[in-house]
Amino acid sequence: MMTYSKKSSGSLRLQQPLRDAFPLAQAEVSYVEELLEFICSGPILKEIGLTPKKVAESIDKWTFYGSQLCRFFKINELYLTKPQKIRIYHYYVPVFLWCEQEVSRHRSMFKEDDEIPPLVIGFNAPQGCGKTTLVEALDYLFRITGRKSATISIDDFYLTAEDQVKLRESNPDNALLELRGNAGSHDLSLSFETLKAIGSLTKEGKKIKLPRYNKSAYNGRGDRADPSTWPEVEGPLTVVLFEGWMLGFKPLPAEIVKAVDPQLETVNENLKDYHDAWDKFVDSWIVIKIQDPGCVYNWRLQAEIAMRDDGKPGMSDEEVRDFVSRYLPAYKAYLPTLYSDGPNGANPEHILVVEIDVGRNPILTR
Repeated sequence: MMTYSKKSSGSLRLQQPLRDAFPLAQAEVSYVEELLEFICSGPILKEIGLTPKKVAESIDKWTFYGSQLCRFFKINELYLTKPQKIRIYHYYVPVFLWCEQEVSRHRSMFKEDDEIPPLVIGFNAPQGCGKTTLVEALDYLFRITGRKSATISIDDFYLTAEDQVKLRESNPDNALLELRGNAGSHDLSLSFETLKAIGSLTKEGKKIKLPRYNKSAYNGRGDRADPSTWPEVEGPLTVVLFEGWMLGFKPLPAEIVKAVDPQLETVNENLKDYHDAWDKFVDSWIVIKIQDPGCVYNWRLQAEIAMRDDGKPGMSDEEVRDFVSRYLPAYKAYLPTLYSDGPNGANPEHILVVEIDVGRNPILTR
């Protein structure tokens, strides 16, 4: 086990190398000391209650998680670029450590013989900001550390293609409800029953299937995937990672949303039913904060350009602009309240806010 001592200057010094490999020992010492310094420069350490001393005491865990993520992303941990290093050690690993703290806190509330429901961690993050990759990384780390986890998205609860047509026809003059996305385009009964069933996965043998949505169906208009293709999860489940761009949005006074976009008034009315179907099931929250909703357009455009460059079908620049325009009113209306007050019904003591820059990397906000 590796330990650290504190020199008179106050810096942390490695006492033992990670492994007894004589030709590499000094290089390993140098590498870990450099990594420790890099980790301690991260912008969200204070947010998760970690000091340089605590990081040093748990450096084995940091290096293990970092190594596993490198394997997951198929990158060489000895030759990380600075952006890769930032993404892993300033973002994914510290967020995972916060999730571990929340899991421990949650489980400590139950007695030894109790059936413990899984902790549901909600992720509010704008489209294109990398939330799916973050969730996949966290899910992987939970699994390699021996804890059962499941992932689900608000997208999995979209209306069927048939019901989406009905929604569009009943709101013929509302472009915000023409396609899937905004409040009103989800099957709230399905989400309620699914999240309720997930909470019951407390022991072996109990299984449920998680809904999935096929966005490519009907020439991109989408439809619910065939239930035979839905993934099955079995208890006992430790944690559920639940993500979505509008998860935790609170309904606002009608005059506020009408000032942003008159079409948003119907969306806002629909949003009143979402707390009981989604938000009340979330125990802990991670909010990925952006400085400007305009980033969503640029991120989506980058993704489509990359798809086109790879020879895959992608939206034109104009189609991207039209697509994102259907979400921007909700971002402009609801993000300020989300950032100032937290997600709908959330306990302020169990919210982690990570502000990111245009490169999707965490930045220091205080």
